[in-house]
Amino acid sequence: MSVGDVAKPRGTERDNGTHPAVATAAVPERLSLGVAARLARYLQVLTKAKKEGKETISSQELSSFTQVNSTQIRRDLSGFGKFGKRGVGYNVDGLVSQIRKILRTAGQHNIALFGAGHLGRAIASSDVFADHGFRVVAIFDADPDKVGTSVGALQIRDVATVRQVVEDEDIVVGVLAVPSAAAQPLADQLVAAGVKIIFNYSESLLRVPPEVTVHTSSPAVDLLYALYFYLT
Repeated sequence: MSVGDVAKPRGTERDNGTHPAVATAAVPERLSLGVAARLARYLQVLTKAKKEGKETISSQELSSFTQVNSTQIRRDLSGFGKFGKRGVGYNVDGLVSQIRKILRTAGQHNIALFGAGHLGRAIASSDVFADHGFRVVAIFDADPDKVGTSVGALQIRDVATVRQVVEDEDIVVGVLAVPSAAAQPLADQLVAAGVKIIFNYSESLLRVPPEVTVHTSSPAVDLLYALYFYLT
């Protein structure tokens, strides 16, 4: 079982006597897109492994779940410090913490979710965001019959209150699980309220200022990407 560059740094202590401490290097001001994308994929696998009670993981195991070459994984991680122990693997809990620091996602980040239909309710009840430190703190819908009803512990709010809720709840991410026709007006409201990150589940091509980041999740695009590699 091969793992990364994992020799214990001289002068470090053991963390609670259970696994080698991690000696991290200085994080660059801005990661390249490739490195950031791969670290996020490693974090997804590690977070799942942590939930399942797994204590260590090898670079080969990370490779099998991320489809990233194990040599590349070791290279990526060694660029930020010394991780793991040869013949044992990477400590899952420690590596989760360190990658979150590298990606600057440590702590909790609040989400406003738009759309209380089937997709919105599925997102609200899923652990997909919570596992990575994101918490849905507000749900909005334009349907007056839904406003005031509850999804779990959250009461559905009127979209007219977006600006005030963003300020009161310290919202950093807006998630759009709405029909395409509704997506752009809601994105405009989020931008006006100061939100800089929008996760878009609609097929709408959103127009936002350059300082706002939009990620559009499209199953069709993902399938086309997978099909390309299947056919070539």
